[in-house]
Amino acid sequence: MLYFSAVFFLQAYAIQQRTDLPCEDQELSDQCSKECRDDYISCFANCESSYCNSECLEVYQARYAAYALVKGKLHIFGGSSDSKKIARLDDCTLNELTVRLNEERQSGHAALSIENGEKALICFGRSGDIRKTCEIFDGSTTVSTFSADWTHRNGGLGLYKNQPASVGCYDYEHQKAEMLSASGWTALPDHPKRISDHSLVALENQSMLLIGGLDHGNGGAFQSGIWQLKDENWNQIGELLQANFWGSAIYIGRSIYYFGYNSRAIERLDFTETEDLQNVAQIGNQPGNYYLPVLFQTVSNYCI
Repeated sequence: MLYFSAVFFLQAYAIQQRTDLPCEDQELSDQCSKECRDDYISCFANCESSYCNSECLEVYQARYAAYALVKGKLHIFGGSSDSKKIARLDDCTLNELTVRLNEERQSGHAALSIENGEKALICFGRSGDIRKTCEIFDGSTTVSTFSADWTHRNGGLGLYKNQPASVGCYDYEHQKAEMLSASGWTALPDHPKRISDHSLVALENQSMLLIGGLDHGNGGAFQSGIWQLKDENWNQIGELLQANFWGSAIYIGRSIYYFGYNSRAIERLDFTETEDLQNVAQIGNQPGNYYLPVLFQTVSNYCI
């Protein structure tokens, strides 16, 4: 039987204070101002105007860290409470390490397990300015590596042809995709949309999927598209049952499990042995709106 965990660090790590970030712009509606003060998670769900949504999105995103597995252990990187922090999940306890990130990464950054899980690549993000930089963590030290040609805040990290890659950006609303090799970042084909806040998932056939997200060329519309980058071409190969963004995805046993934010839906994408998309099904709902939930495969009744 399959067991995987969705660890929601809303109270545990990334959010340590829920009421310290008011909506400061006076043009926001009273509803949005109140929600951003009292519960900025609900703010986005309750706002109707795109301007209000944008303000709540910025407040919400500013709280969160990135995560990746290193040597079989879940690690958390950065976040607004301490933008250089690295913490490790030991059994059921999250322990802060003495090693630190080289650069401040408050929000919108991404982390990815590389070199067969021995290391993590941490890139992009924001801490006053928007970053193009990257660094590598090996479990005990951090070293800087090549900076990307474009910033990819909220563009994520995935693997394409077994190399780290990123697509799009929230701030600059571009379509650019890049791949990191031993010699630096090289351009990949532009994505058809000005996309951000999607999930990137590698398949064993060396292609990469982009799931959901926001389409900035269409007013930030929520996306349901399942896109595949394969043989240097982007193609839409299917759709989620519900448009979603700020989601997390994990690939286990020829199925991708996608936990979305907007609809709270948990969807399963099933693939054939040749990794062609076969079916999309909703298999459950999250109990709340969780931004980028931490997903990892584990044993039954983990930490219960």
